[in-house]
Amino acid sequence: MIGTLRGSVVYKDLHSLIVDVNGVGYKVSVTTDTTLDAVPSEPIFLWTYLAVRETALDLYGFSSKETLEVFELLITISGIGPKTALGILNVASTDMLRQAVAEDDTSYLTRVSGIGKKNAEKIVLELRDKLVSVSTEKGLNLRAEGDALEALVSLGYSERDAREALKKIPKDVENTSERVKQALKLLSKNHG
Repeated sequence: MIGTLRGSVVYKDLHSLIVDVNGVGYKVSVTTDTTLDAVPSEPIFLWTYLAVRETALDLYGFSSKETLEVFELLITISGIGPKTALGILNVASTDMLRQAVAEDDTSYLTRVSGIGKKNAEKIVLELRDKLVSVSTEKGLNLRAEGDALEALVSLGYSERDAREALKKIPKDVENTSERVKQALKLLSKNHG
């Protein structure tokens, strides 16, 4: 099937891209991060997954092979389809997902539409043996990141804007209040 796409971005919206590959435009469902990074008319390379259903062929694209592999693990869980798996990857990076699984933390997963506490617990349980855990030294401290996100949302920023600002802060800034301060500086520049 289609394993990768290399071409140029013809069109993008919040959840998909149209990638021109030698004159053929492929519609690819992607994470918000991939959409934000994609530049129209610029070249792009995506690892892809083709979901074959009775009524449709849906193509999902990822900027890294690791993200594709996590996506493929997620869709092996009963009740988790490609759209839900993409929704999970929209709210939690692969590192955050690994850490959430390692720490039995379902809070990130329950933010995805359609995932309740029971489904989140099932995902954590089923992925525990499949995902290699990340040490807290290497990854972000998930609780601190969640606290910083919650603080920014409580100050009136959208979850998406807050998440984008937090992604731009260097990983070595681990203190929650320092992460919030730096995010507020970024957000005030964008909204000012």
